[in-house]
Amino acid sequence: MTASSPARVVVVGGANVDLKAHTLAPVILGTSNPGLTTQTAGGVARNIAENLARLGVAVSLVSAVGRDNLGDALLDDSKLAGVDVRFVLRVNEHLTGTYTAMMNHEGELLVAVSDMTVLMALTPTTLHDRRAVLRGAAWVVADGNLSEPTLRHLMTLAAEAGVPVAFEPVSVPKALQIRSSLEAGLPPHTITPNLLELGALVGRSVPDVLTDIRAAADELHAQGIHTVWVRRGQSGSLLSTPGTYTELLTVPAKVSDVTGAGDAMLAAYLAALLSGLAPAEAARQGHAAAALTVESTYTVSPMLTREAVRERLEESREGAGSQSD
Repeated sequence: MTASSPARVVVVGGANVDLKAHTLAPVILGTSNPGLTTQTAGGVARNIAENLARLGVAVSLVSAVGRDNLGDALLDDSKLAGVDVRFVLRVNEHLTGTYTAMMNHEGELLVAVSDMTVLMALTPTTLHDRRAVLRGAAWVVADGNLSEPTLRHLMTLAAEAGVPVAFEPVSVPKALQIRSSLEAGLPPHTITPNLLELGALVGRSVPDVLTDIRAAADELHAQGIHTVWVRRGQSGSLLSTPGTYTELLTVPAKVSDVTGAGDAMLAAYLAALLSGLAPAEAARQGHAAAALTVESTYTVSPMLTREAVRERLEESREGAGSQSD
């Protein structure tokens, strides 16, 4: 990357179609519930890539989708949003991945089923064939949808290219995909677990108590991970670097759909870092992006821009100042 070229991020992992059902009233189990359904482009890696593009960051996506109508639509939507999809693998033997979620009438997730079988095609070999995309990148973002061998090979390629990696665990089982990379001395620079995923990474339950969260983060620092950003739901988050802990509050929002909030947080955080902001302020912008996202019915808010993020963060600060008065 030359001084005149823009910073570029490479995102590697899941791209799928989100199928979401919202009930119109409190859920009654074991029977049909009146509701609404939507279909949007999704997938953790793809969502992060689109969020980055909407925030003005040059971004390339490495993933796998089927040669089917859903795959065509997914790539068209991503490209239209500004994502470079030239490195996405088209697969004949599997259908494009889907994420089917059931949300209650308040927009909170009840249960979800993720079918990411198509990502089996994203092997260490197919990833190696796409290694040129890493050249000159400012960051690599990897999600836990990658198989353990593929993730480990990505960590190797990123280390060889001198590019820091941010790892989004995705879920408790998928968080463990990073273990063999850690054992091989290939830690990501940054990791963004929630409390359950943090517990999986350290091998024990971690309660939502700052001293416990800090202790768990320190264990990950000892394994070579520089930044541990722990999402605590309504309690906000804790941004931890070796010897420094910053507690961050959520930005108030009227929840419509929580899907994609974490993806927006990480994208806005990286976009802010690339613009020169300090990590703590970048994380605050991440919280503002999450607030904009949960207020949208879309997995990636079409209203997301750098200006919208800054305005939302400023509004929350003004509101907090008024309350303290």
